[in-house]
Amino acid sequence: MKKQILEQIVEGYIPTMDEALMMMESDCIPLNELICAANMVTKKHCNSQVKMCAIHAAKVGRCSGDCAFCAQSAHHNCDVHIVKIGDVCSDDIVEHAKKLNEYGVERFSLVTSGERLNDLEFECILQIYQRLHNETGIGLCASLGSLDKKRAQALAECGVTRYHHNIETAPSFFPQICSTHSYADKLETIGIARAAGMQICSGGIISMGETPQQRIEMAYTLRKLNVDCVPINILNPIAGTRLEHHPLLSTDQILRTIAMFRLIMPDKILCFAGGRQNAMGKEEYAGYKAGINALIVGDFLTTQGKDLKEEIANLTALGCI
Repeated sequence: MKKQILEQIVEGYIPTMDEALMMMESDCIPLNELICAANMVTKKHCNSQVKMCAIHAAKVGRCSGDCAFCAQSAHHNCDVHIVKIGDVCSDDIVEHAKKLNEYGVERFSLVTSGERLNDLEFECILQIYQRLHNETGIGLCASLGSLDKKRAQALAECGVTRYHHNIETAPSFFPQICSTHSYADKLETIGIARAAGMQICSGGIISMGETPQQRIEMAYTLRKLNVDCVPINILNPIAGTRLEHHPLLSTDQILRTIAMFRLIMPDKILCFAGGRQNAMGKEEYAGYKAGINALIVGDFLTTQGKDLKEEIANLTALGCI
């Protein structure tokens, strides 16, 4: 019966919540069988090559949100270098985006801390996006917190085609992670960005203390939202945050979660994002067999990533790009 359901999923069947929970249990279906099924589903529904995207932190720190995992929260005492939007150089950003594109990076996003930019900050960001649109050939994403209709339309007119706004975790677990804004707030911004014609990039962080059932709940929530790209972050416990001493999931549990996200969302982009190096080490590359078909390359928001040439060499050796 268990083997039969994997065969059905590979043929196009979407598992029910109960079936997905059963597959999350390690003693029900061996991990290697689950990964094999997820790999077949990825090859059937998605481009065989792994897509690369990159982010640039245009504003860092002093966020009013109290998200338990975040080093940028003003509620935490973390050693974060503060960056204001006025400190960034648009020339440097444009040249960086050009160089990334030459290396095969398809999409580039500016990311800002805080729930909402003020008018002057937003206008500065729009000017940078206009230059990126006019002077580079890279696909443009944005991650700027909450939006209203006017701002969403302005971004779209500047060439931004995808908006990033994570739901962070399962709706049932969200109140334990953040109290300064709500899950409904997240959904409102996602709806506004979509109405402006932008694709939606939305995922979250695993290994924050959620149950296996809640990880499945998050996957089905994202499936219902019909997002285009799902970033999968793994908690990076940072000193000064509420989760600084939180134990991480095992590599097997992470891979099982990735595989289940693929089986639940067979045709979506699953993007390896922050925390993967710290949590998985060299085992990170097993994720590309388990359903991952995109990744963020280079540095993250407050943590350093791999050298781009090294990352590309590793992915090339695996036959991913």
